[in-house]
Amino acid sequence: MCGILAVLGCSDDSQAKRVRVLELSRRLKHRGPDWSGLYQYGDNYLSHQRLAIIDPASGDQPLFNEDETIVVTVNGEIYNHEALRKSLPSHTFKTGSDCDVIAHLYEEHGENFVDMLDGMFSFVLLDTRNNTYIAARDAIGITSLYIGWGLDGSVWISSEMKGLNDDCEHFEVFPPGHLYSSKTGGFKRWYNPPWFSEVVPSTPYDPLVLRRAFEDAVIKRLMTDVPFGVLLSGGLDSSLVASVTARHLAGTKAARQWGAQLHSFCVGLEGSPDLKAGREVADYLGTVHHEFHFTVQDGIDAIEDVIYHIESYDVTTIRASTPMFLMSRKIKSLGVKMVISGEGSDEIFGGYLYFHKAPNKEEFHRETCHKIKALHQYDCLRANKSTSAWGLEARVPFLDKDFINIAMSIDPEAKMINMDKKRIEKWILRRAFDDEVNPYLPKHILYRQKEQFSDGVGYSWIDGLKAHAELHVTDKMMLHATHIFPHNTPVTKEAYYYRMIFERFFPQNSAKLTVPGGASIACSTAKAIEWDASWSNNLDPSGRAALGVHNAAYKQNAASGGAMNLAPTIIDDVPRMRDISAPGLAIRG
Repeated sequence: MCGILAVLGCSDDSQAKRVRVLELSRRLKHRGPDWSGLYQYGDNYLSHQRLAIIDPASGDQPLFNEDETIVVTVNGEIYNHEALRKSLPSHTFKTGSDCDVIAHLYEEHGENFVDMLDGMFSFVLLDTRNNTYIAARDAIGITSLYIGWGLDGSVWISSEMKGLNDDCEHFEVFPPGHLYSSKTGGFKRWYNPPWFSEVVPSTPYDPLVLRRAFEDAVIKRLMTDVPFGVLLSGGLDSSLVASVTARHLAGTKAARQWGAQLHSFCVGLEGSPDLKAGREVADYLGTVHHEFHFTVQDGIDAIEDVIYHIESYDVTTIRASTPMFLMSRKIKSLGVKMVISGEGSDEIFGGYLYFHKAPNKEEFHRETCHKIKALHQYDCLRANKSTSAWGLEARVPFLDKDFINIAMSIDPEAKMINMDKKRIEKWILRRAFDDEVNPYLPKHILYRQKEQFSDGVGYSWIDGLKAHAELHVTDKMMLHATHIFPHNTPVTKEAYYYRMIFERFFPQNSAKLTVPGGASIACSTAKAIEWDASWSNNLDPSGRAALGVHNAAYKQNAASGGAMNLAPTIIDDVPRMRDISAPGLAIRG
């Protein structure tokens, strides 16, 4: 992931303003430590912090068309860039960067080219011929992006909130699947797939069609000029990513450059479910496996850094981001710059345990649509910012546009959980890869119960966070929470603790409005809580809050805001974070 910052129409072309833009751009340097670039045209500034994945030698940004009248700063990967280049035979490209096609597509098609891009991206394009600009964000919001407005009439675009929050009168999340044009001064949606209307689809389930669509999504994400690996928790989604990657890596350019043996990475507390399952899958697939252990205290010590980087006070996001943040640092230290991850599957297939209580296929489908539309506020934000904090890029094949279209066109009756028929959550995905002749995974891994990432790294992680918050947030503080935090008032001590840290870093009113709120059970939307009357008394985003569903569910009388009667002594009961990896990275140069 790279970092972009654009300041447009600021009525100030002074050296002091240039220095200020450079200063703010440096706040994004963690996203792109490989190179920095700044282009100024009058009172417009386009800056870029580069993480070089494709064409590291010549792909520095901003990028230009032939006569340099069109300028682009981009964060992301365009997987179909080679096909797009072939569709532009009259154009000359100055670099081998996948993002180089954007300026030339704009020359040919104007603002209506964005849907031609297959990838994850955020970009700002300046047309100096008429002093206009556009900005766009990918379909689902895999890449992070914010937009702000200054009192001087300027428009600001930044990969992260910290790039613009101190200089804008108002700022907000740039909506996924949208384009902002200076010609209209507003947004328009460029991403309009059939599922977006939430009409219940009726296409019959075909396991081989679903399997091939996912394999295609993984294969296109093997495009890289740098060392890479896969995140492997041992759950269904990451295991399928690893299995398909391992199966198709041989013969690719990446394999020729870096070797055909896949590297996999897992993080967890000592003895956690993910570590055990991840190790087993890695052994089955023959990956070079790197296992990172952390303690509850390691995680707690990192919480402030995590909140600064992910720019959220959402409880689930912080719980899951912290181990991912710690793991990303270790991965980057091994020389790896890109990983493939399993985000998005649970939203598409109804994989969260609360989907067991979906009353009918209509509500099941509607909930999956709502979950996908909100991914940019939750799992996409976590995956993007937790990894980008250390200059690591995460790619997510489950959120491939073509794959989503196929998966979301399936009659949701096939996705419904039916224990009488032995159909657990994500049954249609499991069935698609249940190959008796050439197995993708061991059966018990293929049919392992869903574990949310914040649970799978070790159940004492969440319990320890609650215990820590209990020590630092008093009952008196909670009594006045509605007055201190009238918007998205924290209802647990853990939420209050995170909110205090967030507002210290991001005190602006606009900042708190960028974070979603509302009640949740096991990562549900507020609407889905109505599926089970008992859930309203046990609101917690952990999967273990799905009472009667999760194999290790909370006790029925466990209070949602308490510390589960855990003594603070659990916080440092195992050694500090350490790396139990295969000896050396052994990536062939």
